[in-house]
Amino acid sequence: MSTSRRVVLSAAVAAPLLAQFTGARTASASTASADWGTVSSGWVEVRWTAQAQAQLDRFGAVIEAVAPAELVRDAEGSALRFPVRSGTGDPSLGNLPQAQGDGTLDGGVAVRTADGVFQVTDLHSALQDSVASGTCTVNGVEVGHQAVAHCGLAEGLLTADGVRLGQPVQVQLSEVPLRATPQLLAAYTATFGEPAFNTDTVLAYVTAQGLYTPPKA
Repeated sequence: MSTSRRVVLSAAVAAPLLAQFTGARTASASTASADWGTVSSGWVEVRWTAQAQAQLDRFGAVIEAVAPAELVRDAEGSALRFPVRSGTGDPSLGNLPQAQGDGTLDGGVAVRTADGVFQVTDLHSALQDSVASGTCTVNGVEVGHQAVAHCGLAEGLLTADGVRLGQPVQVQLSEVPLRATPQLLAAYTATFGEPAFNTDTVLAYVTAQGLYTPPKA
């Protein structure tokens, strides 16, 4: 397999992680629910760990943001922040592992290597049973992935301002760890060989914020 093909697959496997709180236009109609509310005026930030950076370094890859997404660098490392274009779901404020939803992020990510630039856009994903699946477009080719990441929702920090029954509420979920699923590990192994991480390895932390409007009673 050529280096270019390997990098494209790497970008395609990694991209749905960036959209795990919003979603997949390809999710089946049965996934959505009339009991779901909407998410607006939000953003999602993905901060990758040293273990994930080691995989990028393995391929000589440099991450860049595709506007209106932004690359954030600070004392804690690097992160990508994406505006939420649209989203629906149930944040399950009383029991986070029960949260579910789907939606879309604006912007994208560019993976720059010695073989060229691979632009990943049209980030969509669905979250159900703490597992994220999704689709993205890599240099004009749509790629879909199922069960790409396990989201440690119970390990995140939830804050909600001014909770009133039936009224919009500003919600932020911080530092949610993302770990590879067995499906992702199998795809990685088939493409690149034995990985230096497993299903217990935290590859990124996600923080998401938005205005959640409950469904009409």
